[in-house]
Order: sequence, then C-alpha cells, then structure tokens
Amino acid sequence: MAKPDHFALPDGTPVYILHEDRAAMAIDKPPGWMLGPDDWEHADRNLHLLLVDLLKERPFWVRSRNLRFLRHVHRLDAGTSGILLLSKSLGAIQSYSKLFASREVAKTYLAVTAGVPTREQWICRDPLGPVAGDPGRHRVDLKEGKPAETEFRVLSRQGGRALIEAHPYTGRTHQIRLHLLAAGCPVVGDDLYGRADSAPAGPGQKLGLRAVGLSYQDPFLRRPVRITAPAADFLSRFGFSEAASEKSPPALAPKDVQPLASIEKGRITSSRKSAPQSQARKANSSSRAGH
Repeated sequence: MAKPDHFALPDGTPVYILHEDRAAMAIDKPPGWMLGPDDWEHADRNLHLLLVDLLKERPFWVRSRNLRFLRHVHRLDAGTSGILLLSKSLGAIQSYSKLFASREVAKTYLAVTAGVPTREQWICRDPLGPVAGDPGRHRVDLKEGKPAETEFRVLSRQGGRALIEAHPYTGRTHQIRLHLLAAGCPVVGDDLYGRADSAPAGPGQKLGLRAVGLSYQDPFLRRPVRITAPAADFLSRFGFSEAASEKSPPALAPKDVQPLASIEKGRITSSRKSAPQSQARKANSSSRAGH
C-alpha cells in the first residue's frame, strides 16, 4: 500500500508532504499553527506538540514510514504558511541546522503587501532587534540590532496591493515583515506590524506570507534538493492570479549588492561578494527564527 501523501490536523485540515528522503521530510505548514516549545501554553495550536502526539498514536501515515522522530529544523511564524523542513532523526538535526546557520539554504517567499513599493527590486539591510518591554515584538534597530538582509522583487500589482518575491539571506525573527514595513508596505493581515483589517474576509489564511521555495545540498548524499510549495490557492485568496508569480522579469544584479541567491556546489554564492563579507554574514545568521 502506498504511503499517504498527507495527514490531517485535529480540525480536519490536510497537511501535505512536499518532500521526503531518508533523513528529512518537508510539509506544507498551514497558517495558524505555531512551533512553540513543549511547555508552550497554547498547546492546542502547537504544531510541534501535535507531531509528538501523532508519533505516539502512530496513525497509518506514521506507521507506513516507520517514523519514530520528527522535529522542525527552522521556524515559520504562526500566520505564515508553506514549506517547513523536519528532521526524521535526532542525529540529523545538527546537520540540517548547520545548513541554515551557515546560509547554505536558499529560501523563497511570496508576500502580499498593503501598498505598493516605489522600487521594482531592492535589498534591505536594516538591522533588527526585539522591542524592550514588549515580548514577541521586534523592530528596526540601527544601534543594537543584529544584521539582517532580504532581497525583494515586485511581481505584480493589483488594487493598491503588491505581490512580492522575497529572499531572506539571514533568519531574523519577523525579518520579511519588518523589512517590508520599512519600505512602507506592510504585509497584508499583519496584526502585529500592519493592519489586521486588511486581511481577506472569511476562514483561511489571514497573513499574506507564504514560503514557496527551499533549496540546499543534502548534507548526507551531497545532492541538490529543491522543494517547492503550490501557490495557486494563496494567490487567489489575496487577489492575484497564478500567472502573476510566473511573469517576473530576470533579476537585476546591482554592482554593490549580492544578486538573487543560487545554489552552487551546495552553497549560496555570489561573484560580487567577497569572502570576508560572506563569512561575516554566516556568523550572524540564525536557523531558528521565523519570517
């Protein structure tokens, strides 16, 4: 019997398996689920705890794979949907976490913004840090913030909104959301940094942010891995056609910045970036923060 290609959450929402190999599994995380610690108080929306419980209950999708362990390697914010990479063994976590920490993973997001940027393509390097006395909230902090970098490209415009492709080169908490806010166009439905009433009406995803691409070199087999998540439903919900994400022009590469990331021999490289700068960014990135 074939292995199921998805499993169901307690509310019936299907979670599709986008990629699987001997060491890892990538799922299409639905919005509204956090990746909190074991003792997180809102346990009914804790995806990590749910996966732990499912491994104990051993439904058919778990038994068919002989799964004994699943743990997320990186994070997505609760409102963000899309690709979430899971390690299938405790021993593999360190290898995958190292890929994220050393910037050897290329990440692609689609964001829908309230407002249209003034530029077609840009890179934001505003440093980010927490807001003192306001747990969970972050901000641009030019003095004490940690280095952060995101490349953006406008794909389409529709009714005062923009569809934007985002490539975060670092992994700071709320990085994409804060860098778009700094550009004057917060993510639609962002009740923390924008306006909650900008979200689509009715049930479904409220935050206009979805992880649609993940590329890296398999740390064990040394082969390139490219994972994609479908975008049609997300685009339709936020008022864009699927063709909008396919009409993007070739990326321009400004002389003084890194062009769109690419995987080459398992590393994100750029002919315009010197080795010392690249090494400095590796030291400042994080594998556990969400966007």
